[in-house]
Amino acid sequence: MIAALGLLSLPVWSQKFPNLPISQEQRSTADKVAAAGVPLSELAPEAPDSYVVKAGDTLWGISRMFLKSPWRWPELWGMNMEEILNPHLIFPGQALYLIKRDGRALLSSTPPGTGSGEATTPGMAAAAPGGAGSSRDGDAGIETVRLSPSIRYEEYKTPLTALRTRDIEAFLAEPLIVEEGELQLAPRIVAAGENRVIIGRGDRVYARGPANAPLLDDQPKLKQYRIFRNAKPLKDPETGEVLGYEAEFLGKAVLARSESSTEIASAGGKVDTALVPATIDITAAKSEMLVGDRMAPEPAREFLNFVPRAPAGNITGRIVSIYGSSSVVNASQNQVVVLNRGRREGIESGHVLAILKDGQQLTDTTDPTRPLIKLPNERNGLLMVFRVYEKLSYGLILDITDAVRVGDRLATPQ
Repeated sequence: MIAALGLLSLPVWSQKFPNLPISQEQRSTADKVAAAGVPLSELAPEAPDSYVVKAGDTLWGISRMFLKSPWRWPELWGMNMEEILNPHLIFPGQALYLIKRDGRALLSSTPPGTGSGEATTPGMAAAAPGGAGSSRDGDAGIETVRLSPSIRYEEYKTPLTALRTRDIEAFLAEPLIVEEGELQLAPRIVAAGENRVIIGRGDRVYARGPANAPLLDDQPKLKQYRIFRNAKPLKDPETGEVLGYEAEFLGKAVLARSESSTEIASAGGKVDTALVPATIDITAAKSEMLVGDRMAPEPAREFLNFVPRAPAGNITGRIVSIYGSSSVVNASQNQVVVLNRGRREGIESGHVLAILKDGQQLTDTTDPTRPLIKLPNERNGLLMVFRVYEKLSYGLILDITDAVRVGDRLATPQ
């Protein structure tokens, strides 16, 4: 069995990152490759003979370096299964060697021709000089071990993510998919200080929650909010079904003071009870905010690590919209798009889908009968899903050869 890529003590890291999923499909694929490697025909044309993983690398980038199809990461894992117990846990500083024999390729942490050997572990514990020593006590054959204080250290390294965090981090917090009318039940800005019309970063505003859920500052986790406007419908290009509503992200705010009530004197000496809205401070602004805009609690931060992989079955779909503007119809590499497929169709974070451009419809002028023909759909690029809802999901465009348009087709890559 070949030496492995993973060199750190993986059980420790598995405890640090316990919730990283490994599907049965990924493990089955890896088992097959571990037994035989991958065909040479599946290697990338310029796959290096050796490579040292660097800080800033991603699973997608390493996969693309060695394999023609980057989403086939489980196969790269399968070439190293002895020590990569969890394919999410790949670390900077690990050396990779590509070994080719009998028409197959294997990946090893040991240079070719050196035998399996014993790999050196980066960050392994080390004892200071003057540490433990031993001697034999006379003829009794009893070994005496002398111990002295020593220093132990372990280098901290962070496992690689599937994608560069900066490419998708903002989109994990910004988009908001809601059901019809859901945003209308959310807390809303009711007034701005000093009669402001347009609200921006640093401004203080006032807000109210629904009657059964006033804004209260008694729970620290509910003090951070995002501000939205105009939940636009997202329709399936094929069926016309409204799959959800996407709200426009405007900025962030913090709850400074709860809602309450107070007594005020009205005409004729009568005392009335008036509502006192909650006090909200705007901490970040992507766009100007207005009275009437809605608020949603800041979501829990997500761990941004998943394995790029093709869906298990044949999934097809369409691009519904391009995130950021309803008027934008073309997208380029590293832009985020909305897909008309979600959990109900089996879509998961990490799924890679091929983007297809519809083949042109034209008349065959070489045929006297001039029949209508349609050219085949051609692959235009790849995207990876990173956030999934029930009927919709968000994907990041990874590779592209031409502009991507709303309505372009999606399919499981072959």
